[in-house]
Amino acid sequence: MKGALLIVLGGVCGALATFFLMAPQRIIVASGRTSSIPSQVAAIAPASTASLPTSSSTALMPESAASMPAFPEPAPATPVVDSSPRAPMALPTAPPSPGMLMIPVEGIMTNQLTDTFDDARAAGRRHDAIDIMAPKGTRVLAAADGKVVKLFTSARGGLTVYEFDPTATYTYYYAHLDSYAPALAEGMQLKRGDLIGFVGSTGDASPAAPHLHFEITLLGADKNWWHGTAINPYPVLTGRQSLTAAAAAAGSASTTH
Repeated sequence: MKGALLIVLGGVCGALATFFLMAPQRIIVASGRTSSIPSQVAAIAPASTASLPTSSSTALMPESAASMPAFPEPAPATPVVDSSPRAPMALPTAPPSPGMLMIPVEGIMTNQLTDTFDDARAAGRRHDAIDIMAPKGTRVLAAADGKVVKLFTSARGGLTVYEFDPTATYTYYYAHLDSYAPALAEGMQLKRGDLIGFVGSTGDASPAAPHLHFEITLLGADKNWWHGTAINPYPVLTGRQSLTAAAAAAGSASTTH
């Protein structure tokens, strides 16, 4: 029995001796601090290890918000105000109202028109129209929607076009044309601005002064293209008077004569 006890005690002592011989130094943790760090560990430890918490219970805890470094708040952006002068925005031009007449010669403005309605003509006639001066070959356009009712060549008007409005209330008469638009024919429907022909000096117009003779007539009950009450186109084309008002004025004038 004593022999067995001696054998067990010898084994325990041998184990303790082996443990102490293999460990170069002991680490004391009972007091909450490390007495010394093995030289092998110190050689590979980062320089900041000394500043780490010594308690193993807090070493793995994340830093609190209070311990985070304080960064200054970014200053609010100052708005940039462009005080440079700007040109006013151009507003789109409103399209013409339906039924309004356009100047039937391309490129001619209202300030270029002359009221020749009451001018005297040969044999004691009144002009009953306006002459729109323009270079030969300038495009002649339909003044309004309508229908070509007659293409006619006369001694006075030369190459002419008679157009009825959609209600067959008015005739638009274009004279002294140099030529017609290609494919223009009687019965053709026209839209405002469609090509009718080209400015010229056919008929009794002077070759030195090509122009478009433009006339408006209020049709009678018979709807004859060659006959009607003359309406002054000048106030209508310049926007001074509506076609209805001009027709009323023309009707009043005809009844007083």
